Amino acid sequence: MKAIVRRRYGGPEVLELVELETPTPADDEVLVRVRATSVNPAEWYTMTGLPIGRVQAGLRRPKDQRLGVDMAGVVEAVGAAVTDFAPGDEVYGARSGAFAEYVCVKNAVAAKPSTLTFEQAGSVGIAATTALQALRDKGGLQAGERVLINGASGGVGTFAVQIAKALGAGHVTAVCSTRNVENARMLGADLVIDYTQEDFTRVGEPHDLLLDVAGSRSYGATRRALKPGGRYVLAGAPKGGRLLGPVAHIAKLKLASIGRRPKVIFFVAKLNRDDLLVLSEMFEAGTVTPLVERTYPLAEIAEAMAYLGEGHARGKIVVTV
Repeated sequence: MKAIVRRRYGGPEVLELVELETPTPADDEVLVRVRATSVNPAEWYTMTGLPIGRVQAGLRRPKDQRLGVDMAGVVEAVGAAVTDFAPGDEVYGARSGAFAEYVCVKNAVAAKPSTLTFEQAGSVGIAATTALQALRDKGGLQAGERVLINGASGGVGTFAVQIAKALGAGHVTAVCSTRNVENARMLGADLVIDYTQEDFTRVGEPHDLLLDVAGSRSYGATRRALKPGGRYVLAGAPKGGRLLGPVAHIAKLKLASIGRRPKVIFFVAKLNRDDLLVLSEMFEAGTVTPLVERTYPLAEIAEAMAYLGEGHARGKIVVTV
């Protein structure tokens, strides 16, 4: 099978399209013929290899050469213990090594919603699950509450605007740049703030929950946008320096919140089938729709990663296989 590997750390130029042996599913796995995947910031940092992360990933070169997580495709074969999928089923989900023609998946896989194309379904995994868990689990969003999403134009942000409304938010404020204002309105935001023109921490009424995907402001400034007792969930940060990358901003916010309210809640999404099924209901109902900005073939994945690295993506960047 064809697959993307990187034998050293670096920019998109380190990505190679090679031939690998097609995997065989274990008893509790399904083998999926991948039709679409997508690129995420997580793959960017895995590819470039932040020094702080190389202790586990490999100091001089990556221990695991494969990349990619999101996937959508068709079941090719199933393990002996699998009873809920059969060859020919259309599925979507997430599994490491998804930048390839085939991948074996165990837990985070579900039937592909009939309302989605493979390209749309291949964009869901990390971004939509992060948005769902940030709002529902970490943010404790309740019906009728006011939610602010800082960074509403990328993958997580575009899902978050829609998921917040689907979960019953009474008012959603989206913060983005000028070029993304109309997209945010189209996705259902009640108020859209162009951060190049206005300071979102000083505009409108305070909010019950702030989902910060951009990580663009200090703790002191951001808390102005929250009501007393409001919640602050951090799901993203700027690229930062070469040594610590986004970790520096995350640590700075966490330290600033010590002994103060609100506490900054930072987390990494846990991919699982149950949440994919929750998302599937939203997709089938038409309350949430993936926003795909660009698609690239697998052979041009370096270009897809380079565009992601520019930091101006509007929704998801999909790779077709």
